[in-house]
Amino acid sequence: MESKINIEGVFSGSYSDFSSVTGCTVFIFPEGATASAVFIGGATGTRSMDSLFLDKNPTKIYGILFTGGSAFGIDAAEGVVQFLKENNIGLKIDHLIVPVVPTAVIFDLFVGRPVAPSAENAYHACSKLSLTIQNGSFGAGTGAVVGKLNTARFGTKGGQGYSEVEIYKGVRIGCFSVVNSFGDIKKNGRIIAGARDPRTGKLISTGRSMTKGVIREIPGIYVQNTTLSLIITDAKLNKNEAHRVATMAISGMARVIDPVWTIYDGDLAIVASVGEKRVDINSVGIGAATALEESILLAVEKARGLGGIPSAKELGIL
Repeated sequence: MESKINIEGVFSGSYSDFSSVTGCTVFIFPEGATASAVFIGGATGTRSMDSLFLDKNPTKIYGILFTGGSAFGIDAAEGVVQFLKENNIGLKIDHLIVPVVPTAVIFDLFVGRPVAPSAENAYHACSKLSLTIQNGSFGAGTGAVVGKLNTARFGTKGGQGYSEVEIYKGVRIGCFSVVNSFGDIKKNGRIIAGARDPRTGKLISTGRSMTKGVIREIPGIYVQNTTLSLIITDAKLNKNEAHRVATMAISGMARVIDPVWTIYDGDLAIVASVGEKRVDINSVGIGAATALEESILLAVEKARGLGGIPSAKELGIL
């Protein structure tokens, strides 16, 4: 299933490696976007995020890359930078074009082969830009897994998802999420994907298990999980307003992920404004939280089994 981007000035492309079970997804803003972010997980992996911090100058961004491969995948951003440079997209400084491309990674090295997307792969994703996004086990969500209390092997397949909502004055708010969480995914209070019992293969409650003393004890490893979200809107936001929307939007994770924002997770939410429509930023934040929640559910509901990890649909839960 594909979702359509209905916000002008935004394009997306992806690369999926079903053999190694990894991939990347890129968003391009040809005219630039005003952006900020909230980093709430304990194990983020990023590059070129400085421009999103509130204490830094309000520099526009021209692309976003979400990729698998953990620290090895960060270098894939060079492919996006190269594509933007060749197409004269970026911050104009005198006679130079400087592409600004914040990048965030997920850890998917325990699914499939431990291979990370390369700069060439990310460039390939840029060369196939469109207004549609594949939901499920594609792009940056190809190797994503949720519910890793008993390791990724006994989790459920995660993925990527894109959802849009519309508020008053025709303002559109879209959210793209890559769901690779430590916690379980819930819908209407019921676990639909997450940790499984190694003996029975059935779903268990990560939160309930941990409060009873079942703790994942792998010394020195805190970087295997992350939910990455990008909110895009045609509402006009300055950097401070974008940060407030991101703060409100990330509450959407707490509605469907349990537990969320642990020391094992690198959760973050980026907000990118590409429009000129003026509306109340609180309304944008409310819409963003809804879109984020829906994008997470879509990622899991449309996932398919890869690398020996079953999907919720294959487990007969959906």
